[in-house]
Amino acid sequence: MKAITTKTQLAILAFSFLSIYSCTPELEIPEPSAGDANFSKIIAIGGNYMAGTQDGALFQQGQKLSIPALLAEQFKLVGGSTFNQALMPDNNGIGVNSKPWEGQFVSPSRLGYKTDCKGITSLSPVKTIISASNTAPYFSGIAGNSIHNLAVPNANLADYFNPALGNTVASGNTNPYYNRIASNPGTSTLFNDIKAQNATFFSAWLGMEDIYNYASLGGIPSLPNATTFSNTLDTILGSLTTNGAKGVIATIPNFRTFPYYTLVKWDNAVLDRQSQADSLNDLYTPFGLGHVFFNVGRNGFVINDAASPGGIRQMHEGEYITLSVPLDSMKCFRYGLMINTVNDRYALDSSEVYLLDQTINAYNAVITQKAAQYNLALVDMYSYFNSVVSGIKWDGVDMNAVFVSGGFFSLDGYHPNQKGYSLIANEFIKAINNKYNAVIPTINCTECNGFCSHNYFQ
Repeated sequence: MKAITTKTQLAILAFSFLSIYSCTPELEIPEPSAGDANFSKIIAIGGNYMAGTQDGALFQQGQKLSIPALLAEQFKLVGGSTFNQALMPDNNGIGVNSKPWEGQFVSPSRLGYKTDCKGITSLSPVKTIISASNTAPYFSGIAGNSIHNLAVPNANLADYFNPALGNTVASGNTNPYYNRIASNPGTSTLFNDIKAQNATFFSAWLGMEDIYNYASLGGIPSLPNATTFSNTLDTILGSLTTNGAKGVIATIPNFRTFPYYTLVKWDNAVLDRQSQADSLNDLYTPFGLGHVFFNVGRNGFVINDAASPGGIRQMHEGEYITLSVPLDSMKCFRYGLMINTVNDRYALDSSEVYLLDQTINAYNAVITQKAAQYNLALVDMYSYFNSVVSGIKWDGVDMNAVFVSGGFFSLDGYHPNQKGYSLIANEFIKAINNKYNAVIPTINCTECNGFCSHNYFQ
């Protein structure tokens, strides 16, 4: 047999390579498409989440990487228009204080070292009070611009129709964010400004502020019922879709998915000695309050309850304490144990929890029905936030709802960080693609930050 030459071997190898390569299927990347939607004029409406609030405040970088801003960049791939926002002047920003009795406005929380009442220094969210007299740079009007992000932090749906929402801090307005974008501050309404945009596509997350303005203050002042919510949605969505606009709307998550309501446990009054328990029991029993009783180990904090003897009782499973509670007072001064009960504004009792659950479910049923009625894409954020609690993976990284170290929520325990917002924006995109036969690529936001720091509340 004739030996195969080196030249022949190379020829066979080249042929084999070409044969294999020619049989390898090419990866087909779908061409971006708007499908049945029109993104030539886009707007966003809602509250804190759509505005880009994180770390308890609104600041420039958070706005630039907000859900609507991230969506707008993807919409540009399918004919989307310019998306203008009323950006804060810097990254210091400003937020409405969750404890207004301490001061009306605050800076964003930042991770810093803080010394507690026991003299222990550790990483903790640090923020400062901003006096009303120093708010001018952040609440100055953006006159002459066409603003497309019309989300107003902390604005309930009733506020959309109230001209007073556009008043200034100087006039006593406790929520002056709309003043920055109002077409005619003090006279115009947010609803009319939204309607005047005549958008072809809108992103909406409505009802969150009605629910969580109530929950964040321990169940005050009140919650609009489902009928009122439904009628208001009809007014807003009916106006937006009159000329054939398409849109996407999101449901409301369960409050238990936010660390703001779950980090401080109802039974975190831990007593390590019988003498501690006995001394507390000696305070209550002589006054006929024996139903307030402490043991070694975990105990429920004490709250007010008019239906209980003496008007007080211990908290039980299924009740919640908000993250705004004075933690130092709990650690060092037996706040919530020794006569000084946990104030109503820091606690959600069983009746308030029941109302929250019923109202969130009712609102979500309305949102789902309105999405079908007005031919809108529906984003199931209730289910998505539950999946965050269980744990999700992004780009190979595990994320969950654990405060700070989970990598999803920002330092206020309620708003996501920028990475979390980008993942939510992808859920919006998936819903839009599914509803309108669109092909909009999802987001890989490399500039979005995410915290993965020491969990200082272990």
